[in-house]
Amino acid sequence: MEPFDVLGSAWLDYWHERPVAPLLIHTSYGTVEEMPVDYFFREINSFPSVEQYALRLCQGPVLDVGAGVGGHALFLQQQGLTVTTLEMSSAGVKIQQERGVERIIHTDYREYQGKGFDTVLLLMNGIGIVGSLTGLRDFFQLAKGWISPVGQLLFDSSDIAYLYEDIDRPANGYYGEVRYQYEYRGCLGEWFSWLYVDEVTLQQVAQEAGWLTQIVFQDDQDQYLVRATLR
Repeated sequence: MEPFDVLGSAWLDYWHERPVAPLLIHTSYGTVEEMPVDYFFREINSFPSVEQYALRLCQGPVLDVGAGVGGHALFLQQQGLTVTTLEMSSAGVKIQQERGVERIIHTDYREYQGKGFDTVLLLMNGIGIVGSLTGLRDFFQLAKGWISPVGQLLFDSSDIAYLYEDIDRPANGYYGEVRYQYEYRGCLGEWFSWLYVDEVTLQQVAQEAGWLTQIVFQDDQDQYLVRATLR
């Protein structure tokens, strides 16, 4: 039985045009933030510059990991690319289906064993799904089985050292390993791990795993886009 999908509940309210309550995010670094639900339903003209740049680099077939409600996949479909989405949320899968995403896999990315993709895409800090530097190392090994001989990984991340300018960094572990918990209409989801990785650490981990990385785009808010290929 799946745990209650707090984020998915907010998505469904928005998609079905019901009143939407504040979607709150509790953090391991001590703040509570509000996430606008409509942000997940943006169209291409509202995508941040780093995402627009990434989408221009995509070549098919594409695997969209952690695809959410399918915005990026829909745009790529409209460009004529074949896109497969991976999404754990039943609500996300339902909304993708209703929006017209054509190829949807409802599973944890760690269980997926597809292959032959020219692009593996993770956006909206999508690489964060790996949760930790150990998870990042595991992901790089897993992704080797997904991509074609000319395949590429495209993902964005950022260095969150700025969060610790006025507070101590964690005594144990990498400072970019954080934990989040969603809250919606008084319901709390399970805590989950998320990774933000600085460029130097990212390139070191990738190189050890047999990948070449390029920072191909960086915006004015220190969000950067990585293109990784096998060595």
